[in-house]
Amino acid sequence: MPVPPRISQRIASISESATLAVDAKAKALKAAGEPVIGFGAGEPDFPTPDYIVQAAIQAAQDPRFHRYSPAGGLPELKEAIAAKTQRDSGIEVASNQVLVTNGGKQAVYQSFATLLDPADEVLLPAPYWTTYPEASKLAGGVPVEIFAGPEQEYKVTVEQLEAARTEKTKVLLFVSPSNPTGAVYSAEETAAIGRWAYENNLWVITDEIYEHLVYDGIDFTSIVAAVPELAEQTVILNGVAKTYAMTGWRVGWMIGPQDVIKAATNLQSHATSNVANVSQMAALAAVSGPLDEVHKMREAFDRRRKLIVAELNKVQGFDCPTPQGAFYAYADVRGTFGRTIGGVTINSSADLAALILEQAKVATVPGEAFGPSGYLRLSYALGDDDIREGMARIQELLNN
Repeated sequence: MPVPPRISQRIASISESATLAVDAKAKALKAAGEPVIGFGAGEPDFPTPDYIVQAAIQAAQDPRFHRYSPAGGLPELKEAIAAKTQRDSGIEVASNQVLVTNGGKQAVYQSFATLLDPADEVLLPAPYWTTYPEASKLAGGVPVEIFAGPEQEYKVTVEQLEAARTEKTKVLLFVSPSNPTGAVYSAEETAAIGRWAYENNLWVITDEIYEHLVYDGIDFTSIVAAVPELAEQTVILNGVAKTYAMTGWRVGWMIGPQDVIKAATNLQSHATSNVANVSQMAALAAVSGPLDEVHKMREAFDRRRKLIVAELNKVQGFDCPTPQGAFYAYADVRGTFGRTIGGVTINSSADLAALILEQAKVATVPGEAFGPSGYLRLSYALGDDDIREGMARIQELLNN
């Protein structure tokens, strides 16, 4: 009798998060005494603002938060998220349209799981964050990649989306500002894509977690604000991780039509139940508090953005457009292909990232994690000195 596989095909087909893998390897090398500089993880280097930490301390001392709470989130936090959405995005939602999740990743998966049936197609603009295709496949969907290169500022067009649409297409994933490229769709571009999705009766899952990290006088535009009639077929994803330097607190959320949020809440009630109450109260302080600390962090990111782009463009074979949002630079490194450096011939961005880590002790994430080969993602959410040192090492390795 044949022995069944130990691991289900569904789970065995999922790849490890490439960004977390790079970050873990960099941290392991540092722990072993290697002077590694990590551009891998998208994690602000700032501490969580003190007023948020103090709110968590107070919550930890309150016995009310030592118990289970509603699976969908604390009522006061859901109300605050609704108010914050009106303030920041100009979108009016009710608290029963909000589901608080264990970080943004749970919101991503639950959105796909709630909307997709087996074989439903998801239009996935590339380069994409590494979790999107895996979460959609886990939910039974079929990701359809649509690549936009640097000549398009890494932004897909309505024409590309229409060419990829089939009778099986159910969901469009829309991300602006983008991880991994830092691309930001203009209000006009956002509206055009939103109208196309509405006219074709597609669901839109829009990830807006980098909404406050835009530069050069550009305004963030939510796709629902641009096309209000799209509200009944859109799920908005967001969270506190990036804006408030709270990656470890694990609080995200979904906003959508009441029936979708109710169904996703049912799923969460069986999967994880409520998000940790202390983290929820910290998130409440974040979303209902002032944005002063957020603006200070954005100023630092803006300075680092200009620094890293300038230094990347000094590397032989690199071409890096200036990102307008988030805290990532996405360099086109195809100009290095075919070169042999330190005994290694570069035939892909994976080859290049491995070479840079091994010989320069600098961790980057290759384009293969986000779509086609030929690119490197570098997060500039780390100190200015580390950026200068890391870029100097890459220049020394590749410019000789």
